[in-house]
Amino acid sequence: MNYKLFINNKDITEKFAKTSKLYGILFIILGLVGMFFPGIMSLTSAVFLGWLLLFSGIFTAVQTWQVNKKDWISWLKSLLYIVVSILIVLNPLSGIVALAVVFTAYFFIDSGLNLALAFSLRPNDGWWIVLLNSILSLAIGIFFFLAIGNPLKTIWLVGMFVGISLFFDGVMLLTLSSAAKEDNK
Repeated sequence: MNYKLFINNKDITEKFAKTSKLYGILFIILGLVGMFFPGIMSLTSAVFLGWLLLFSGIFTAVQTWQVNKKDWISWLKSLLYIVVSILIVLNPLSGIVALAVVFTAYFFIDSGLNLALAFSLRPNDGWWIVLLNSILSLAIGIFFFLAIGNPLKTIWLVGMFVGISLFFDGVMLLTLSSAAKEDNK
């Protein structure tokens, strides 16, 4: 996405600010729910997180549709959320270790996509929160990679770190919403 074209289009900027605020709040709520249920049995955690990711993918896709249909990075991110959620919901008994492998890949890819987005937004307001989100996703990916093979650690990691990631995605969206409003004045 070319940020300069985005900023120079007042209609797109206003839509982005409005939808980012709403979806940011929803992501924060979903993240808090995930953080408060880390000890749930592995099956419940897998199904619960599968639905969280499905809604996140839908919200991201709807926001991309409303704001900028040509933003392939956001489409890729929403597709990633939806594909991972379908895998979890359709086969929750396949084991928490398999879930850790999927989340490891997800967080590494999410980190790379957010890093690309951060540098495309730089030096505009709010770019640093996207970079911080990228670094957080990378750290979570490393934690999941190190937990593979230990289901007890993975049960805790799924609930806690997916919740943290969704929470910071929401903070990122709220920050970018505020930055878009400021740049639009």
